[in-house]
Amino acid sequence: MIKKVILITVIILVVALIYNNYPEQKLPENSKVDLLVVKKSENKLMAYADGQLLKTYQISLGDSPMGHKEFEGDEKTPEGVYTINAKNDKSGYHKNLGVSYPNEKDIAHAKSIGKPPGGDIKIHGIRNGLGIINKFQRLINWTNGCIALTNSEVDELYASVKIGTKIEIKP
Repeated sequence: MIKKVILITVIILVVALIYNNYPEQKLPENSKVDLLVVKKSENKLMAYADGQLLKTYQISLGDSPMGHKEFEGDEKTPEGVYTINAKNDKSGYHKNLGVSYPNEKDIAHAKSIGKPPGGDIKIHGIRNGLGIINKFQRLINWTNGCIALTNSEVDELYASVKIGTKIEIKP
């Protein structure tokens, strides 16, 4: 019985290591992404250039991903059309791309319910020091409303996305 448990454990560990380290398709070299589309219900982010889909990423979202972000602390990822408004290579989460949330409509809505709109929504990697988690971060929605990728995926987008790039976040 103990031998079976050990064998099953070893098999699970080997499969997990292969999954976590198996190479994935990369963005074509020198890509210039001009549109990002997030489909929250599918946990996917698509990168486009000139109307052509370049790559689809599996993402993690806020702890409470369904519905539009209404206020600070609701753990939701916003929905709507925004732009990439910042790039930070000294982030606490590897690197990040800033999303221009909140817009005027978001601010007005939060004000109407008597709460702050929140902000600081990013496309980011894994918390510094925890990069070994790599693809396992995809298994749950764990952010406070941000869009999380692996560190190597954030590196790809960081190099290919300019400030001002449109991002559509859909339910």
